[in-house]
Amino acid sequence: MTLTTRFLAGCTLALAAMLPTAYAQAAGYPDRPIRLIVPTSPGSTADVVARVVAEHLGKTLSQPLIVENLAGAAGIPGTRQLVSAKPDGYTLAIVSSNHAINPSLYKSMPYDSVKDITPISVIGTTPLVMVVAENSPYRSVGDLLAAARAQPGKINYGSSGNGSVLHLAGELFKSKAGVNMMHIPYRGGNALITDVMSGQIQVAFLAVPSVLAQVQAGKLHALAVSTPERVAALPDVPTLDESGVKGYAYDAWISLIGPAKLPPDIVRTLQAATQRTMADSAVLKTLTPQGFVSQGSSTETAVQTLNAEITKSQALVKAAAVTAE
Repeated sequence: MTLTTRFLAGCTLALAAMLPTAYAQAAGYPDRPIRLIVPTSPGSTADVVARVVAEHLGKTLSQPLIVENLAGAAGIPGTRQLVSAKPDGYTLAIVSSNHAINPSLYKSMPYDSVKDITPISVIGTTPLVMVVAENSPYRSVGDLLAAARAQPGKINYGSSGNGSVLHLAGELFKSKAGVNMMHIPYRGGNALITDVMSGQIQVAFLAVPSVLAQVQAGKLHALAVSTPERVAALPDVPTLDESGVKGYAYDAWISLIGPAKLPPDIVRTLQAATQRTMADSAVLKTLTPQGFVSQGSSTETAVQTLNAEITKSQALVKAAAVTAE
């Protein structure tokens, strides 16, 4: 091979290596609005977070994200829309802890919670807070534990439904604390909050953003938070571990996902934009005071989180013999 031939061959190989990158840049993703499915009802914690993230992520990507709520059945119908979408980056979804719980809860699922999606980034986590009515006789976790041990099965706790993250938080509490309490499932959180305030439901685990205003206004009394460390929005409320339930740690997480086989270059673009968005001061100023803990994780962390949460949920569902409603 002559020097000229070798030079031309080298140029050809270099050009070939550059084609995928050049094509990705030429494609100009995104060049039109992105559909963002939120498989929960308007006003839910995931929905509130999704709308803040959508606004600012849209600015980062220079294209609007159109939020579409497809609520019902623990997020399954909405997620089914996501997994059936074309993997071109123009249909994404915000999913929460139920996505990892559902495989253990339902005997039959219309999709695989791992194989049929592409995790992009963990947007952040939502601490839970254990609350009682403001006039409740239980002023601390110790008070509640003493009553629960004196009257096994007499104290009730509410959740947003069988197998929900709020239900499993309660089951983990029962297991860690060695107490028996009666579970009262609701269909959603609004009625549950009302009944906790009235004292009809004696105790409940609820997402901090959903009850922060009521706690601050003195309508609910916070006993403890579910995370290993105290929550910035409720600095005076101890953790369950501090309160004597050693090793207790449980919170809800929210992730950005796409359909399976989402091209790696699009995943990288979305992850980088999400990471930048979740570090944005305007986003932090809006979400942090509500109790949301911003992340914007790597894609690898998003994959690891999903797998770990599925394993954890399997153990909780099995131990508590939880069934779908």
